[in-house]
Amino acid sequence: MSIYDQDLRPLELGEVSTYPLASRPSKVSLEDFARPVEPTSSLTDFLASLPDILAVKSLREIAARIRRARELHKPIIWGIGGHVIKTGLAPVIIDLMRRGFVSAIAANGSVLVHDAEIALIGSTSEDVDATLGAGAFGAAQETGQLLNDAARAGARDQLGLGEAMGRALTNLNPPHAKLSLLCATYEARIPFSAHVAVGADIAHFHPHADGASLGATSHTDFRLFSELVRRMDGGGVYLNIGSAVILPEVFLKAVTLVRNLGHPLTDLTTANFDFIQSYRPLTNVVRRPTSEGAGRGFSITGHHELMIPLLAAALLCDDTHT
Repeated sequence: MSIYDQDLRPLELGEVSTYPLASRPSKVSLEDFARPVEPTSSLTDFLASLPDILAVKSLREIAARIRRARELHKPIIWGIGGHVIKTGLAPVIIDLMRRGFVSAIAANGSVLVHDAEIALIGSTSEDVDATLGAGAFGAAQETGQLLNDAARAGARDQLGLGEAMGRALTNLNPPHAKLSLLCATYEARIPFSAHVAVGADIAHFHPHADGASLGATSHTDFRLFSELVRRMDGGGVYLNIGSAVILPEVFLKAVTLVRNLGHPLTDLTTANFDFIQSYRPLTNVVRRPTSEGAGRGFSITGHHELMIPLLAAALLCDDTHT
C-alpha cells in the first residue's frame, strides 16, 4: 500500500493532446547538417560543409556583418587581449587589416608587452611560475624601458599610448616588425588604442616607470577609442577577443560617453570570442550596448588559435564571391 494520502494518485496521461510530427516547426533540418569533406576539398568547400547550426551560424553572421561594415565604411574595431598575440595570430590580423576588415585595434597593456617582444627578439610569454618566486617576472629591461620611454615621449607630443608605442618600436627597426601589430598599424596609419590599468601591467614597476605619462597617453587613447565607437552608429562592428575585464569595461564606458554627449549609437554588431564566456564581456559587450533594438551581440566560445583563423577564412572565402 502507498505511503501517500489515499486521495493522491499519479496523473493520468490518456487525455494528453498530441500532434503530427511533420506539422511541427523545428530548429534543425537536413539542410543544416554537416557534410563530410574530402582530402581534395578546398577551404571554401570545408567552410560550406560545416553545419549551419549554433556557433557556425553565428560565425557566418558575424562575417557577413563585418563585410557589411566594410561596405558602409563603418569602423570594424578589434579589441584584443595579450593571449591573441601569444597564440600567434598577429599575421592573420595584419592580413585582414590590409584587406579592409580591421579599421582599428584596441588593446590592453599585455598586448604592448607581447607584441613588442615579438618584434624585438621573435619570442615572448615567460614562464611565470618559474620566475615569480625570484621576483623576476616581468622584469625584462628592454620591454619596461621601451614602454615607459614611449609613454613619456607620447605624453610630451600629446599622442595616445598605442601610437606612441608604434612610433617608438618602428623607429628601432626591429627584425620582426612585419609580425608586429604595433608596427603594422603605425605604418598603415590604422588607429591603435592602448588601455593600461595602473598596477596591472609590468610597465608600472620598472625603474623608468612614469605613471603620469602612462595615464595621460592611455586617457588620450580612451578618448580616441570613444570617437571610433561614436562612428560605429549605423553598422559598425566591435569584436572583443581575449579580454575578460579591461576592454569590456572600456567599451561600456565609451558607449555611455557617446550617448551621454547626445550621439546616436544604433545598428551595432558586437561579438565576444573567448575560451569561456565571462560576466563582463557578455554583459558589457554582447548584451547592454545592443539592447533595446540598438543592434545584435554574439558569443563565440573556443580557442583563439582556432576561432580567429576560422573567422578570417569565412571573411576571405565569402569575400571572393561578392
